[in-house]
Amino acid sequence: MNTELWDKILNFDFDNPVSEYGFSTRLADENFWTEDFTQKAIVEYKKFMYLAATSELMVSPSEIVDVVWHQHLIFTQSYQDLCSLLGKQIQHIPSTHNKEEFQKFKQAKERTKQSYLKNFGEQPVSIWAYADMYESLHLNKAKIKIRMGILLGILAFLILVTPVYLLLKPIYITIDNPYFIIGLALLTIFTLISLEIFNRKRLRQIVHQFDKNSFIYFLQPLELVYLKTQKLSNVITGFTNELIDNGTITVNTDYTMKMSGKGNTSSIEQLQIMNTINSLGKTYYPALIRQLITKPLFRNTANCMYAFKKYFTKSKKFGTLFYINFSILSTLLMLAFIRLITGILRDKPVIQIFIAIIIIVITIVVYLNRLTKLICIQTIPDLYKKDILSPQQIEENWQWNYFLSGTAALTPYFIPLVQYVKRSDSSSSSGGCGSSCGSSCGSSCGGSSCGGCGGH
Repeated sequence: MNTELWDKILNFDFDNPVSEYGFSTRLADENFWTEDFTQKAIVEYKKFMYLAATSELMVSPSEIVDVVWHQHLIFTQSYQDLCSLLGKQIQHIPSTHNKEEFQKFKQAKERTKQSYLKNFGEQPVSIWAYADMYESLHLNKAKIKIRMGILLGILAFLILVTPVYLLLKPIYITIDNPYFIIGLALLTIFTLISLEIFNRKRLRQIVHQFDKNSFIYFLQPLELVYLKTQKLSNVITGFTNELIDNGTITVNTDYTMKMSGKGNTSSIEQLQIMNTINSLGKTYYPALIRQLITKPLFRNTANCMYAFKKYFTKSKKFGTLFYINFSILSTLLMLAFIRLITGILRDKPVIQIFIAIIIIVITIVVYLNRLTKLICIQTIPDLYKKDILSPQQIEENWQWNYFLSGTAALTPYFIPLVQYVKRSDSSSSSGGCGSSCGSSCGSSCGGSSCGGCGGH
């Protein structure tokens, strides 16, 4: 191995000069990648370019490495600088899917694997064995979308009303109303508690089936803060607090903020906050939040976590869990609805059961909506708390403390500003990425693949 060349490649900075929408930020933004996965993909791309530079024959990237390559080609000056460093112009040769080329690219792939093994060891599975970041979750897509499943469930509910009414009427006419309402309330509480226990257990089982090399096991503390709270403002708060704590930002007595001219920054996120404050001048924290929440660097955190949630809820495994909940809760609603019909046809007072039905419907909607978020707000955060984090990690990293303790970990004189933001009903305190994730959630190459590269 040419150690001198590899060290130069490894130290090559794709984000130089630093910009608001630089290489790493754009790469993560366009592919909905987490911070850790983005950096790993860039390192693997560097390894691939080393192999391309030192090989006389064609080598072939993985689909994920090819995504990085495509992105780098857009940054023409940076790409030329890297090729100059390599001492070789690396040509990108796309696959045309011709049968004549199949054997050539197959050989290139095997050659790449052997050369990688010789120079760097085993290829990381998460980058070289999967087509995109989300494939390592082993989640097959459901054939029927949840919305369609709900519509079919409502149709089935309406069809079953008559036969269920005929079945339950003889029983219902023997039960007085106060006892039925009490029994229905107890049954509802028991059902919800039982489903909650079942859902938590099932979601834990699903998560433990993810590939251990999956991005889920390498989330950053503030990515988990977003997962747990679903608020991007909490992520920004974490980075801002560190700058206040080290004296880079000063909080005035009137609760405005300004740069102190001292302290330092340890991340690109903190640099973004400092640049924004410099552009705003003396400012209040809510105004700073409104500016930062639109920045790609912070938006990426919300987008990739939202993309994961969307990918998960579209899976067959989650669909099965959702329909189990939907069926059981619909059965509960059916019991109340048949009671309502029975009362109406017998000319009995039905106001109590009607109110009960409204409460049950609202409960079902809220509960099922929460179920779609449960993997984010509870299952994965609990995975880190119980199985992944070590006491040493927590002790050495303030951000992990913030993930675990929330506002209790913040600098005392910063807490009033954070509480004010939480009390305000501004859109800046929600971190949803809206339609920006689109239908391309989790996609990498759009189905295309790169055959390999050549150099001259």
